[in-house]
Order: sequence, then C-alpha cells, then structure tokens
Amino acid sequence: MAAEPSPPPAAPPQPPGRRRALPAVEPLLFLATLCVGLQGPLATQYLWDRLGAERGYHGHNGSGSAGCGNSSAGADPLRQEVEALVSHWNLYINLGGFFVSLFSVTLLGPWSDSVGRRPALILPTAGLALQTATYLLVMYLELHVAYFLLGRILSGLTGDYNLILASSFAYVADTSERRARTFRVAVLEACLGTAGMVASIGGGQWRRAQGYINPFWLAFAASLAATLYAALCLRESVRQRKPARLFTLSHYKAVYRLYTAPEHPSARWKLALYSLAFFLLVTVHFGSKDLYVLYELGFPLCWASDLIGYGSAANYLAYLSSLAGLRLLQLCLADTWVAEIGLISNIAGLVVISLATTTPLMFTGYGVLFLSMAATPVIRSKLSKLVSEAEQGALFASVACVQGLCSLVATGVFNSLYPATLHFMRGFPFLFGAIILLIPAAIIGWIEIWDSKHDYNAFQDAAPSPAKD
Repeated sequence: MAAEPSPPPAAPPQPPGRRRALPAVEPLLFLATLCVGLQGPLATQYLWDRLGAERGYHGHNGSGSAGCGNSSAGADPLRQEVEALVSHWNLYINLGGFFVSLFSVTLLGPWSDSVGRRPALILPTAGLALQTATYLLVMYLELHVAYFLLGRILSGLTGDYNLILASSFAYVADTSERRARTFRVAVLEACLGTAGMVASIGGGQWRRAQGYINPFWLAFAASLAATLYAALCLRESVRQRKPARLFTLSHYKAVYRLYTAPEHPSARWKLALYSLAFFLLVTVHFGSKDLYVLYELGFPLCWASDLIGYGSAANYLAYLSSLAGLRLLQLCLADTWVAEIGLISNIAGLVVISLATTTPLMFTGYGVLFLSMAATPVIRSKLSKLVSEAEQGALFASVACVQGLCSLVATGVFNSLYPATLHFMRGFPFLFGAIILLIPAAIIGWIEIWDSKHDYNAFQDAAPSPAKD
C-alpha cells in the first residue's frame, strides 16, 4: 500500500529554477576543508616534535631558537635526519591513504550517480571524523606515529577528502546551468581557500598558545558538523535515483566507457588531453603544498608556527584572488586564456619560492601565486561540457580518480625528491614543479588553437561559394 517516496518532480522547462532551490553544498565543503586544513600543517609539526624528541634533537621546529639561525645549524646532520624522517613519514601516511581512496572514490563516485549524492557526502565526512579521532588518540596516549597511517587508511576506505570534493563538484554540476558552470566551480574552489585560510591562521596561533590537542578537537567538531549537514540539511540533487549495488565492477566500467565511447568522436582525445593537463597541474599543487611546511621549518627560513600559519593562509588566499581574477578576465577573454594566465602565475610563483632564502622573498612567491588557482575550474568546466548531462556523475568520478592518482604521485615524487635534493638545492622540487606546468599550458593552448581552426574551417565549408560566370 505504502508507496516508496520519490524526489519532487520538476518540470523539464524549468530545471535551472528548480535546481537553485536546493540547499548549497558550500557549507559542507567549508567544514570538511576546515578539518583538513587544521590537520595538515599541525600533523607535520607534531611529527617533527615527536620524531625530533625521539632522536634527541632539541632544536624547536622553526621557532627561531638556537640551532636554526646560522649556516652551521643548516648543515646539522641530526636536524637533516629529522627533516628527512618527517618527510618520509608524510610519504607513508599519504601514500597509504591515497592508495586506498584511489579505489574507493572510483567505486563510490559512479554509485552516487544512481543512488544520489548524499550517501557519497555522508560517508567520507564520517570517515574524516574517524581519522581525526584516531589522531587525537595518538596525541593523548602518545601512541606510535604509525597510528597516523591507520587513521589515514580508515578515511581512505570511505573515500577520503577526494570523494568529498568529487561529490561536491558533481552536486554543483547537477544544480548549475551549463553556461555558468565555470564560475560556479570557481566559487566552490574559493570556498576551499576561505576555509583553508581560516584553518591556517587559527591553527598556527592556537597551536603556539595551547599545543596540538585543542586545534584537533576543532577539526573533529568540523568533520562531525559536515556529516550532520550532509545527513540532515542537504536535499538530493540526482533527479532519477534507482537502487544500485555498491560492490560491483560496473561502477569502474562506467568510468572506462566515458573515455572509450564518448558521445562525439573528437571528445575522446580532448577528454584524455584535458585529464592529462589536470593531472599534471593538480599533482604540482599537491606536491608543493605537502612541502611548504617542511621548507619553511628548515634552514634558512626557520619559521615558527605563527609564520607557518600566515604562509599557509597566503597560499590559500590564491583561491579567492583567483576567483576575482577569473570573473574579471572572463569579461574580455575566453576561459582558455584565463587558464593560461593562471598557469603563468603558478609557474612564476614556484620559481620565486624555489629561490626564497628570506621571509619577504617567500611571501613574495606566495603573492605571485595570486592567479594560480584559475586554471583548475576552467579545466573542470571544459571536461563537463565534453559529455552529456546524463554522464556528469561518471565524469566527476573519473576526475576524482585522476585527483586520487595526483595525490598518490605527488606524495611519492615530491616527498622523495625533497630529502634527495637537500644537499644541493632545498627549493629544487618547486622549480621542478614549475617546469612540469609548462606541459598543461601547452596542452590547453594547443586544444584552443585546434578548436579555433576547426570552427573556422567548418564556417568556410558552410559558407556559400561565389557564383561563377
């Protein structure tokens, strides 16, 4: 007798208006990013303190105390040992989490295309809360730092932060108009920057005043609040939901079919090239972000936790400045050239940071990065426009797969490259990243030029030929 509840019907002619009535996903993403933004730098500093104490290294982590302010300290073998050890533990923890999430994201992402986005937002936010709780236990009970890896894997099993990002972007694709998608994606990415900036400034100051425990309690509360918001406040954005098994290979096949059988023949190689550009760009973002704290802690910068917080905030500020820059540049330039300008900003900023030996020069590098995040929303938007509306879920699952692979490669390459190049150039990984970014700049520019020539030739073919006598 009782009928199964179904989503409220929406008339096809008015999808935009109906979509705009849905609650925003931005608060959830803000809370999740606040949790991750608090954990990242503080976990690295905690590893520095714990592992340094175990090795008998008494220099403070960049507080400017004796032992970090001169060149002989920079060559201190014990300090370099601690620095390399922290880098390696970051590698193990991130590799474990990202490797697990690489498979769970590509499983849960296509699944959400059938059952809805809310389950794919509730699961990873709950997993993030579980990870933060594990970190708190390590600090309270002084467990071995290997338990950080356990917490990271538990989060990875539920999709990790990558699934939160993927589901949030899919939610925006479900609820936004096609022509406004680039800016809507940029707004969502600016939300990342706002949360990261708050976490960086607050976390650095709070850790200096009260230690590690209280900031991690805030991270735990933020992850719980994100879970409750997904469960109680968000409405489902997928119109036609249907039951679907979770553990089946069909979800992976949906991602595979996206690249092997696209709607238009030319879309196949464009999807592949844009995905490659996205992979290289996000890999450099993740890899350099992983190293900023270690780079600032070491000689000759020797930053304290408050300066580390300001530096992370300046880095996150690029999300907001990129949003404003993208909006202004869109008034006079096509999206492709906005992305190219963003890549130029990114390359120049990384070059400056790779050469930074003083605090003013380091902040100058952060300043030059002010448009560095303008390229990613453009690429996401261009990818979404290469597939039909019915394939948006599979598309963002594939983007999540690429993003998970970015994290895997970034932590493997950059965290291995950093200790290996300490002896001749501490900033070499940033210079390496700047060189890599030349490839996506070339790919995006080439596709735009090819499209322009193709459109011109099509126009010429369609134009009536002049009458002959």
